[in-house]
Amino acid sequence: MTLETFLSAHWLDMLSTVLGIIYIVLEYRAHIALWLVGIEMPAIDIWLFWSVGLYADFGMAIYYTLAAIYGYAVWRFGHKYNQKADEELPVTHFKHRLIMPALLIFIIAWATIYLILVRFTNSDVPITDSFINALSFIGLWALARKYLEQWLIWIIVDVVSAVLYAYKGIPFKAGLYALYVIIAVLGYYKWKGMMRNELSID
Repeated sequence: MTLETFLSAHWLDMLSTVLGIIYIVLEYRAHIALWLVGIEMPAIDIWLFWSVGLYADFGMAIYYTLAAIYGYAVWRFGHKYNQKADEELPVTHFKHRLIMPALLIFIIAWATIYLILVRFTNSDVPITDSFINALSFIGLWALARKYLEQWLIWIIVDVVSAVLYAYKGIPFKAGLYALYVIIAVLGYYKWKGMMRNELSID
């Protein structure tokens, strides 16, 4: 395969990967601009995932666009208990009372997406594809609420995604998600430190 042929076959994968790196760096820094990149990136992923038969990921890319708009609005205008009027949305822990509802929503979403893939598509990876997207649904919501534990959710999603994308022949996306695993671990400790600083200031 020539370089020109390779670039022609993978340019969409490469562009999506570049945006993905920008996105995760902004997320690591807890910068609100991550949501602006999060609106653009799914537009590319919609075509990329459809072209390789990852139909659940295709559907989730549409959700990601809407969720990015929601996330921007929450980070820009949302408030949490005891938050001062002039400060940014603080990093907090995932509330214990939300764990069971989130788990229930995850299971329902996983089963629903799986059934859709099996009945209406020719997906050859319905269990994995539906798992990633159901868990991402919860992870993105937790990120929008700026919960520290969203990083733990993304570590699981990123490990499984890296393996799946390598299997489906989109190497740049697979490499990106392998990088995401490392950044998610670092991001967890970064946000944990930010949360301690916010508490000490209070």
